[in-house]
Amino acid sequence: MKRYVPLIGRILLGLIFVMSGINKISSFEGTQQYMASQGMPMTSFFLAGAIAVEILGGLSVILGYNARWGAAALFAFLIPATLIFHTNFGDQTQMIMFLKNLSIMGGLLFVITYGAGPLSLARSADGSYQQAPA
Repeated sequence: MKRYVPLIGRILLGLIFVMSGINKISSFEGTQQYMASQGMPMTSFFLAGAIAVEILGGLSVILGYNARWGAAALFAFLIPATLIFHTNFGDQTQMIMFLKNLSIMGGLLFVITYGAGPLSLARSADGSYQQAPA
C-alpha cells in the first residue's frame, strides 16, 4: 500500500490540473471572456500563466518529478483563483467549488510535506526516493 497509494493519490490530485489546463487551451477565448467578466485585467497574460502552472504543476505532481515544487506552485495558484472565482457563497455551486479547492489545497500540502513517494521520477541513483526531512 505504501508503495502504490502515493502514486494513485498524485495521479488523482494532478489530473484535475492537467485537464483544466488543456480545457483552457481548447476554449481560450471563452475562458478569457469569463475571466474578464470577473473583473480580471490582462486576461491573455494571466490565462497563459494559468495554463502553464496547471499543466506543468499537474504533470510534476503526477510524475513525481520536483513534486514538492509543482504542488507548491499549484497551491499558490489556487489562492487567487479561489478568491477571485469562487466566493459567491449565495450560489451553492460556487460554495462547492470553493470547498473543492480548499480540499485540493489540503492534498497539495501532503505532497509538499511528504514528497512524491517511492514510485516517482524523484528516485535517486541509489534507488531511494526523496523523503520529507525528519
